[in-house]
Amino acid sequence: MSDLLAHGPVVLDGAMGTELDVRGIDTHGALWSALALTAAPETVRAVHADYLEAGARVITTNTYQATLPALLRAGHDASGARGVIAAGARLADEAVRRFELEHPGAQVLVAGGLGPYGAYLADGSEYTGAYDVESLDVPAFRDVHLPRIEALVGEGIDLFALETLPRLDEAQALIAMVTGLAPEAECWISFQVRPDGAHLADGTPLAEAIGWAEGEEAVVAVGINCVAPDVVGRALPVLRAATTKPLVAYPNSGDLYDPQTKTWRAGGGGGELAALAPSWVASGVRLVGGCCRTRPAQIRELAAVVGA
Repeated sequence: MSDLLAHGPVVLDGAMGTELDVRGIDTHGALWSALALTAAPETVRAVHADYLEAGARVITTNTYQATLPALLRAGHDASGARGVIAAGARLADEAVRRFELEHPGAQVLVAGGLGPYGAYLADGSEYTGAYDVESLDVPAFRDVHLPRIEALVGEGIDLFALETLPRLDEAQALIAMVTGLAPEAECWISFQVRPDGAHLADGTPLAEAIGWAEGEEAVVAVGINCVAPDVVGRALPVLRAATTKPLVAYPNSGDLYDPQTKTWRAGGGGGELAALAPSWVASGVRLVGGCCRTRPAQIRELAAVVGA
């Protein structure tokens, strides 16, 4: 990742679940986009490929929601569940290899997507941090995260995207798990923050969380994701003041998510990524992309304006 960042801003991909919905794949169950790893693997690969063609140079495995307990609950046995998670890495790798054959000299990376415990709960708590456990030092928490990391490391993944994290203690626990299994791994951490851009979803000051990340060798970039685009601008001064590391920002479209109905409605915090991104890059953002409700067209526009 450091080599890629040395050449300037790096464009990330956009939403997987949104694109699967558009292509007719059901994502409304508890597994969300992870269902497509077995139901429509060729579509997952095609989505990765479209983001690469749009200009993304880091694609994230479709494993945000792929956890061992959720897959067991969906009817897989333990071996099969780990195989589903591994398939997320293989599909991304296949898309990259095909792209590199068609574009000699292109430098592309795959990041292992690690969603928060709240994503497994599928109750919207990744946007609040209000989990159903008193402490994260419980088997239920480890069982969500550790097998997924093991499966991705087993497939050769050495770059991880720790995404939409609403709590600092979860970020700390995930970094410990990743580096315990892969000491040389690199990670970016992107937090879920409140609309004020100054606090994590659970109320922890963003500056405190970023200050912790500043001292973590495995963390190569830190920032926020799945917030409305206008929140990025409010958070950037806090981020830049708290760290010298490259910043990461990949907001959603600005629409609002209802975790009960699992539907989106138009929100008021939008703004075109391509219009806003140059100011983010000027403030230190080096990994920039899109999250929920963004598509290859937005990533193509983004790549054009940031010169990646």
